[in-house]
Amino acid sequence: MGERPLRNVDLKVVEAFGQEWARFTNADLDPMELQSMFDDYVAVFPWDELPPDPIGFDAGCGSGRWAAFFAPRVGHLHCVDASREALDIARQVLRGYQNVSFHHEDLSSFGVGDGTCDFGYSLGVLHHVPDTAEALRSCIRKLRPGAPFLVYLYYDLEGAGFVRRFLHQLVTAVRIMVSRLPRRPRHLVADLLAIAVYWPSARTALLVEHLGLDPSRLPLFQYRNRSFSVMRNDALDRFGTRLEKRFSRDEVRNLLEQAGLVDVEFSEGPPWWVAVGRRSSQVR
Repeated sequence: MGERPLRNVDLKVVEAFGQEWARFTNADLDPMELQSMFDDYVAVFPWDELPPDPIGFDAGCGSGRWAAFFAPRVGHLHCVDASREALDIARQVLRGYQNVSFHHEDLSSFGVGDGTCDFGYSLGVLHHVPDTAEALRSCIRKLRPGAPFLVYLYYDLEGAGFVRRFLHQLVTAVRIMVSRLPRRPRHLVADLLAIAVYWPSARTALLVEHLGLDPSRLPLFQYRNRSFSVMRNDALDRFGTRLEKRFSRDEVRNLLEQAGLVDVEFSEGPPWWVAVGRRSSQVR
């Protein structure tokens, strides 16, 4: 049987992320740093609710960065991504695991049976999809009733002051321009932004923390303990994509509940917003 045609995707976005994961394969990241980042994402994930040898899926697996942490703890993991290039990297990253299968499909129509999975997650992907709600509903249909789904969606600046909102508008304008550059100039500009913006902001926040003060009101404070490699990757992730959506906490909750999740919980620390819910028995 042939592959399903990609439907709910922006092909330029898919191409850009394929290039990103070919460039940042995780090989130069400290395993302890990756573990720390993973722990931030799964702080609210209910591991104790999973059955023995659970079956699950990674919706938008990219390079397999987070699948490498899930695979050793589960029975089988379906890795789904719209980018062939990303899946090629993921196959290399996960080559030591026999319990992983790979699907070159979009999230609105991937070929995992409805109601067959004990968990699912999508970390940093659904805000880059043209129809986020449709892709989310498709993911939830794959779950058994009561199964958890973990998601990370970009936060908006709801309630932020004038300065932060102005900076966000400026960043958005820069992103729109940078994301339309050819690959090499786009990557170069992202690296320059990591050097000129991410690194000094992160180190300023670290200094403030060392002085015994709260750094959380400073821009990019969440990078204060991250390596420059992570900053480079995230600068490209932030400025290199044409399609980006942002959500308030209430919007995330409504989106998840309308897709068929109940008992939604949020992680209180960065990154925002990370949330988990369980599939309602009423979903069809």
